[in-house]
Amino acid sequence: MQLRDDILDFSPYSPGLSIDEIKEKYNLTNVIKMASNENPLGISPIVEEVLKKYASFGFRYPRSGNLELVKKIFKKFHIPEKNIVIGNGSDEIIDILIRIICTSYRDNVVVFDPSFSIYRIQAKFHGIEVKFVPLNNDFSFNFEQMLELIDSHTKMIFITNPDNPSGYTVLSEEIINFVDLVPSSVIVIVDEAYVEFCDDPEQVTCIKEVLKRDNLCVLRTFSKIYGLAGLRVGYGILPELLADYFYRVRLPFSVNILAERAAISVLDDENYVELTRNTIICGRRYLTDRLTSLGCYVYPSQANFIMFKPPMDANKVFEGLLKQGVIIRPLKSYGLKDYLRVSIGREDENRIFISALKKVLREE
Repeated sequence: MQLRDDILDFSPYSPGLSIDEIKEKYNLTNVIKMASNENPLGISPIVEEVLKKYASFGFRYPRSGNLELVKKIFKKFHIPEKNIVIGNGSDEIIDILIRIICTSYRDNVVVFDPSFSIYRIQAKFHGIEVKFVPLNNDFSFNFEQMLELIDSHTKMIFITNPDNPSGYTVLSEEIINFVDLVPSSVIVIVDEAYVEFCDDPEQVTCIKEVLKRDNLCVLRTFSKIYGLAGLRVGYGILPELLADYFYRVRLPFSVNILAERAAISVLDDENYVELTRNTIICGRRYLTDRLTSLGCYVYPSQANFIMFKPPMDANKVFEGLLKQGVIIRPLKSYGLKDYLRVSIGREDENRIFISALKKVLREE
């Protein structure tokens, strides 16, 4: 079989371990997963009922363009419908934007390092050079160096805010100041997958700024605060022309009918969203305090996860936790072998994690 030469050295995306994997490997009955930044409350009860209601419609194609969901987002955020796009997760939106903006084997994109791996994976897949800007030692953004890397072939910049895997966050004003220094020919993509978990999301989001600029896009997901990770649906706020061309090339039915109905219904479930926010914010404080007291260096986070450096070998901590049925995320795939990331869970899950971590550290 003949494959493209530049595909031969590809490595797949590295997801978190599954609960079933760990149960089988360590012969465990109970396992908690705090590795993939999922909503710890599970699916919204309202969504569960909607999925039952519309399950019998699974034989139907969804309406092209997911217009009902677009209208719902318009009503919630007061963003014109012509600027809203829907994707099979924000991953699909990232992939399509790269393909319609960049020319293969000529253009480049600029990202921080480390950052969400899908940016570089999809760029590389489409023959686009990726330029990396190292984060500062405290994992803050080095916007000055990013500006220096822009050249005549730079077409896109990706910024995750709050960032993954560190949780570092800047106010929207800082990003907009940066965008205004970027050449108008370069599109800045701000990925706000975790913005709803911020103490004050309105101070962080750039969503309204898209309407004032032709080179700014904001991505959002239903996977995190809305608890729909398994259904795969996300949305983007794009300049009007870019949104138009997005729909010209997007596969017509990439967002399935159940995902669309779930997304529409969860936007109305304010109790679920507020309970999720409270769970994450309280859990973030609790875990930050307990991890610090155990000698871990904890990095400030405004997301639904915390990155920390344990006082012993990170891989030993990770393996020790697995043996007790607690899955967190090692960050070797991000080039951070001395660091770990834990998703914030329910109150009982957070306490189980801390108890298991104490045991690992004592045994060392």
